[in-house]
Amino acid sequence: MIHGIDGSSLERDLHLEADVAVVGSGAGGGTTAEILARAGLRVVLIEEGPLRTSPDFHMLEREAYPQLYQDSAGRRTKDKGILILQGRCVGGSTTVNWTSSFRTPPETLAYWRDRFGLHDYTVDELAPWFAMMERRLNVHPWAKPPNENNAILRRGAANLGIRTLVIPRNVKACRNLGYCGMGCPVNAKQSMLVTTIPAALAHGAILVSRVRAQSFSLAGERIASLSCSALDATGLRPGPYAVTVTARHFVLAAGAIGSPGVLLRAGLPDPYRRVGKHTYLHPTVISAATMPQAVDGFSGAPQSIYTDHFLKTQPIDGPVGYKLEVPPIHPVLTATTLVGFGTPHARLMAQMPHVQVIIALMRDGFNERSQGGTVGLRPDGTPLLDYPIGGFLWDGARRALHSMAEIQFAAGAKTVLPMHEDAVPYATLAQAKTAIDGFPMEIVLMHVVSAHVMGGCAMGADPATSVVDGYGRHHHLENLSVFDGSVFPTSIGANPQLSIYGIIARNASRLARQLTGKPAPQLA
Repeated sequence: MIHGIDGSSLERDLHLEADVAVVGSGAGGGTTAEILARAGLRVVLIEEGPLRTSPDFHMLEREAYPQLYQDSAGRRTKDKGILILQGRCVGGSTTVNWTSSFRTPPETLAYWRDRFGLHDYTVDELAPWFAMMERRLNVHPWAKPPNENNAILRRGAANLGIRTLVIPRNVKACRNLGYCGMGCPVNAKQSMLVTTIPAALAHGAILVSRVRAQSFSLAGERIASLSCSALDATGLRPGPYAVTVTARHFVLAAGAIGSPGVLLRAGLPDPYRRVGKHTYLHPTVISAATMPQAVDGFSGAPQSIYTDHFLKTQPIDGPVGYKLEVPPIHPVLTATTLVGFGTPHARLMAQMPHVQVIIALMRDGFNERSQGGTVGLRPDGTPLLDYPIGGFLWDGARRALHSMAEIQFAAGAKTVLPMHEDAVPYATLAQAKTAIDGFPMEIVLMHVVSAHVMGGCAMGADPATSVVDGYGRHHHLENLSVFDGSVFPTSIGANPQLSIYGIIARNASRLARQLTGKPAPQLA
């Protein structure tokens, strides 16, 4: 059972001392906390969201989204054109993600070495760290038969000669419920909530939830302390009390929107104005099909089949490639993503048990025409991502809609509906292709979503083009590290959680060794 300090229940200001203060408890923060705590260091773990555990997870969207997600699962980019699903709770997005776990693709690592001077980022160098975290979090290819939603992707692709593979998932004794996005009610998902954070607490770490990191105080080229606001009972607004943490070292792990936001809010040294720049999403477009048989996409492991065919057929720095997966199909998520309004929308919703959905995750950041977005601050100091989409990504989106429609019709779809406001259900592939070719590719008209945020505190050898070095150490402050997906200099080209686990395990282990003078512990 996890126990910690709830900032909303404080009755006075709180001061904490630690060897290391870690801001954020998701994939990066949770991994860091366990490694450092097992190394004998005093760790304070700061989390803006609430602490919720399996008894709170009732498989209900109306409860889960307000409790566990940024902006109640309604976070959007500055122009409102891209919906971003991100966790905001103890465990971060690992508490609510769909468990897909991929190592960083070799071609991504090669690009990082060539373009950003990250010469240690090789398959062989990272393999032991990925293997350690796969053991720690029970990552294995999903052994059970896929649900129908995933099976349709596999059948349709097979009929076209396209290879699909089984997704590795970080689960143990999974009951195949299908509600991973609402928090696992049986603790089968091996998220930070049930693995690294309890282990860190057992080794003396302190967890403080509902507390927002606000600013750092500096003493020369070092951070002296972290100032935080305890939030009120809603978990949204600062309450009357402050939390201050003094530490030898500070780790930012607040995610690729949150970490740049903290750095910008604190006004820390950024002589080359790199903080918040080149933030990447895997912009994702969607195609829905109505099948003659029941699909029941709300039941069973949400993601178990994928294809990288449309990544492998594109050079990494050429026209944007895309990875095909399927999402779970739950009523609120479906209704808010579906095109149309009023009666036409209601008719489509009535067909939900027969709906199959494919998503295309575009691999951005590898071409000069794909510069990603920029994290800035609103007047109230909260972070906001500006993410313009230009012709380069729109070309990929159009090709992806073609690919998904072709696969769905090859699997026996009665109709296919691309998620574009000008679309209607199409009864033949020819009709769908003609319509897709004629769609005006504009933000809001074209539905774009993402659950993967990367970059904004990019690592690299050159301080003029990056925020941290290859071990996540800040270029301009001696005792600050960034240990989350914000350090990735491009998108990953795959679901990023295992990339975060493995890379941050490596970097946090080095930090533990530097702070203690002893080898870092291996996680079993």
